[in-house]
Amino acid sequence: MAMKIRLARGGSKKRPHYAIVASDSRMPRDGRFIEKLGTYNPLLPKDSEERIKMNLERVQYWLGQGAQPTDRVARFLEAAGVKEKAERKNLKKGEPGKAAKERAEKRAAREAAANAPAEEAASE
Repeated sequence: MAMKIRLARGGSKKRPHYAIVASDSRMPRDGRFIEKLGTYNPLLPKDSEERIKMNLERVQYWLGQGAQPTDRVARFLEAAGVKEKAERKNLKKGEPGKAAKERAEKRAAREAAANAPAEEAASE
């Protein structure tokens, strides 16, 4: 059984509140879970101690059992010092979109066409 340590959303519309849970990865996000490991309230200030609460002993137990934390939970565990910091790369984020690539190609073609007569005049 593939285990995940992830967030389960609660709260009302535009007022999220999350439970940090150990769950079977096949279960829905807010569905059945095995154990509640803590809470996360994103509406509180970042320096508040009430923002993230975790039972670190149980988190360590589930990590030892092979549970994989999601990206957000992994960041919480790195901040708590439970897990070593992983290097993340988002190679697609810095890459320009399709329209921007087309504009760059048109600009390069225009500049090449404008520079071509200037280069011919310079070579004569």
